[in-house]
Amino acid sequence: MNEKRMHAKKWQTTFFLIIIIVVTYLSTSITNFNLIDGMLTIPAAIGWMFSNLLITQDSIAKMPQILEKLGETIFMSIAATTLAAVVSLFLALMGSKTTKVNQFFSVIARFIASFSRNIPVVAWSLILLISFGQNSMTGFLALFVATVGFLTRAFIESVDEANQSSVEALTATGATYFHIVSKAVIPQSLPQMLSWILFMIETNIRSATLVGILTGTGIGYMFDLYYKNMNYNVVALITFTIVIAVIVIELLSNKIRKVIL
Repeated sequence: MNEKRMHAKKWQTTFFLIIIIVVTYLSTSITNFNLIDGMLTIPAAIGWMFSNLLITQDSIAKMPQILEKLGETIFMSIAATTLAAVVSLFLALMGSKTTKVNQFFSVIARFIASFSRNIPVVAWSLILLISFGQNSMTGFLALFVATVGFLTRAFIESVDEANQSSVEALTATGATYFHIVSKAVIPQSLPQMLSWILFMIETNIRSATLVGILTGTGIGYMFDLYYKNMNYNVVALITFTIVIAVIVIELLSNKIRKVIL
């Protein structure tokens, strides 16, 4: 019996590998992508980067402006994430099986989370750009809406994983819904929720650069401006600054996670 199962699994694995190979071949044929030609262009691309993306004295003079725009991007990401976390907490409490008020609100909360999460932040930027134009509000809302979907889903899972015995004990004593949530559910779920919030701050700082290019705000707008003017020295400094900022924030986030988890 075990041999038949192993034999069937081997055939299934082989079948799926064949499908992947066929789909990959069709994709490269339709898009006219040639892997060999792509690999051959890598040395030339690396050579161009080392020749053009150089940080010079003139580009360093732009550092105050770069840091100002970088700070704007970071603070916008943090603000969008923290506000989204508050909204997501209420949606998660309504959507969780443990704390849901009724089935109707649970379905609504899960629908909002699924809808906003399955639309990429770039798509949200383009959608909101039509209504709000190129300004910081558009970038903020794009990050906010996308974050609400992700955090709501993550918070629902965190609440569902909470220990049910404490919830049942408080329910048996006649505790109110508010007391059950504040005394049993939130304390257990809070460390995991804070970890998800930190993760989304990191993610949104990365996404905010691309959002800024579309919405004309923050460090993304500055990158796009100098890139279009072919001032690659400043582009190199902006890129380097973004990379350093992301690494520093990730290190801080990891240290905070170790403390709270």
